[in-house]
Amino acid sequence: RRFWFLWLMLFINVTCGIAILAVASPMGQEIAGLSAAAAATMVGIMGFFNGAGRLGWATISDYIGRPNVYTTFFIIQVVTYFVLPSVTSAILFQILLFLIISCYGGGFASIPAYIGDLFGTKQLGAIHGYILTAWAAAGLAGPNIAAWVREATESYTATLYIFGVLIFIALVISLLVRLDIKQLKESKDTLAS
Repeated sequence: RRFWFLWLMLFINVTCGIAILAVASPMGQEIAGLSAAAAATMVGIMGFFNGAGRLGWATISDYIGRPNVYTTFFIIQVVTYFVLPSVTSAILFQILLFLIISCYGGGFASIPAYIGDLFGTKQLGAIHGYILTAWAAAGLAGPNIAAWVREATESYTATLYIFGVLIFIALVISLLVRLDIKQLKESKDTLAS
């Protein structure tokens, strides 16, 4: 079940992150009043934060552990997704989007080490390949969900709230993984003694 927990966490994180990438420009224009040029510039800068998130979150995970880093960036994203619809400041809007995109990138960078922590490194390549199917599925789901909700509601607000709920589910899953790891350690300790 730990495999499926990781798969779902990556799927949700990528679904929400890739959808935000897909609609960032029109969403920035609609919610924060960015001009088309400013929104296009913001999308370009998002690439930097995607990469920085991969380096930053992976490094942080080496110090605080993968379960802690996933829980942390899901907490950050839950708050951010629910705050974004009411943000009218263009600067704050962009900062929050950059934060989400750093978490999106961090999910990719931290998952191989998380797999190694849970399953060992012997089968890491195969397990990582299976887990990356979450990325492919999310690549289809995220933009389609964003487009469908935007079309149905004529607003990005509902999209952000839906993604906030999805990230909350990922947060709950990250807590279940932690509980599962704790139970596994306790059962190993009991067997050892």
